Amino acid sequence: MQLYGGTGSGHSFKVRSFLLLADIPHVYHWVDLDLPRHARRPDFLMASKFGEVPVLMDDGHAMCQSNAILMYLARKTGQYGGHADEWQTVLEWLCWESNRIGFSVPNLRYAKRWEPQPVDVETYLQNRAQADLSALDKALSQQAFLLPSGLTIADLSCSAYLFWLHEAGLTLADYPHVERWLHAIRQLPGWAHPDEALLPTA
Repeated sequence: MQLYGGTGSGHSFKVRSFLLLADIPHVYHWVDLDLPRHARRPDFLMASKFGEVPVLMDDGHAMCQSNAILMYLARKTGQYGGHADEWQTVLEWLCWESNRIGFSVPNLRYAKRWEPQPVDVETYLQNRAQADLSALDKALSQQAFLLPSGLTIADLSCSAYLFWLHEAGLTLADYPHVERWLHAIRQLPGWAHPDEALLPTA
């Protein structure tokens, strides 16, 4: 397998985390996201349908969109997909992530770190991120991970950008169950912080 990803991309980190935690041999190709899309490495542009990271190459097939790739990997490897009767709930969390926390937190982080937005826009993003984190905190108050069976791709998806939560101007102290959950993920064998996992390899 080959994975194209970029520094600072939580979407890339979702897939990289799966591959590292599942101990799946793969080659990681770093993509310079500071370059305009048309100027990025040619092999990546050929593989990427939308010019975005991540892209997973497997058996000659190129796959994009982080949550879709997680679903593919879970089905292919039999890992982190939960029990058979949990798959629907896993899918619900993946859809929730893409519309909620996967929208609010990275956009707030981007505004805080790279491109300031009008006050009303940042306020909207902050309020939405806080509501999303509160919903996540409530769900995690009932069990260790998002599904009763343990770690799944739902956790990998929903947690990815939260390891940079401070860059969005938010604090984990306000969400104790999320904080405990992220700590548990950090302790898993093979886990690496996104600032390390997404660096160019030698």
